[in-house]
Amino acid sequence: MKILVINAGSSTLKFQFLNTESGEVLAKGNVERIGEGASFLSYKANGQSLKMEEDISNHAEAMELVISTLTSKDMGVIGDIGEVDAFGHRIVNAGEKYFDPILVTEEVLADFKTRVDFSPLHMPGGIAGIEACFKIAPEIKNVAVFDIGFHKNMPDYAYRYAIDNRYYTEYGIRRYGAHGTSHYFVSRECAKLMEKPVEDLKIITCHLGGGASVSAVKDGHSIDTSMGFTPLEGLMMNTRSGDIDASVVEFICKKENLTASEVVKKLNKESGIYAINNGVSDMRELTSAENIKSESVQLALNMYAYRVKKYIGAYTAAMNGVKSSSMESNA
Repeated sequence: MKILVINAGSSTLKFQFLNTESGEVLAKGNVERIGEGASFLSYKANGQSLKMEEDISNHAEAMELVISTLTSKDMGVIGDIGEVDAFGHRIVNAGEKYFDPILVTEEVLADFKTRVDFSPLHMPGGIAGIEACFKIAPEIKNVAVFDIGFHKNMPDYAYRYAIDNRYYTEYGIRRYGAHGTSHYFVSRECAKLMEKPVEDLKIITCHLGGGASVSAVKDGHSIDTSMGFTPLEGLMMNTRSGDIDASVVEFICKKENLTASEVVKKLNKESGIYAINNGVSDMRELTSAENIKSESVQLALNMYAYRVKKYIGAYTAAMNGVKSSSMESNA
């Protein structure tokens, strides 16, 4: 099968076109700045790459550009859209109802729209990506794969918060985690390299990037993960604060006359490495010879590394050690 995998954000659309039988990536790329002006497509296929600037107003136009490039005479990899067997969509979180991959129908899509509050930063883009595929190729099936899916087997004592039971039973407030597809893949690759069945291992997986998380993987299942109800909880990240006393939100609201939503936005978009290092969060820039000796850079890197180390230690304890080859260790 040939599947076009899509990861749609609020103003971006990343994609890979895969041959699932051979595992080959036939083409990949991303459309950026959708609806923001100065939009462009980056595209790689057949050992070549291109960057195309276009005026792209919405995700449907972005998808049309992707399809037209995939089928172009110069750098296309298929003759027409009929060679696409399915669209696969990464969806971060639509609540407990959706852990396992699902065929997206009009009814499912409508239900997604009632669940945006589970992932307000990511769901709108995911929905827009699905709608774009529905519009461009209604005959091609769409499958949603959920970022929280790998974490569905966490025990209740790990995913429940110590708050009123009603908040869980009525509103679904719990730890969901994220980056599940990444943690699943990395744990399996780790087992392959160790030449051991993943079901026999205790593995700590680290997804470290602009968004970052750590997971405890025992016997092939995620039993705990650092991100929580939203991706804001857990590690310090490029622009996210990570773990923070919830009372800080009210404190800042009162001190600066802000709403809770405004403060949460700051914690998501203007915190983390970005805040500690005065607006710079790109690791490549931080660790350049020019900046690496800066006190603010050193503080940001030390804070980041310390928090990763703390989670690794916590998950080592939670799993009663980790297994390396045939030896069990507490380190």
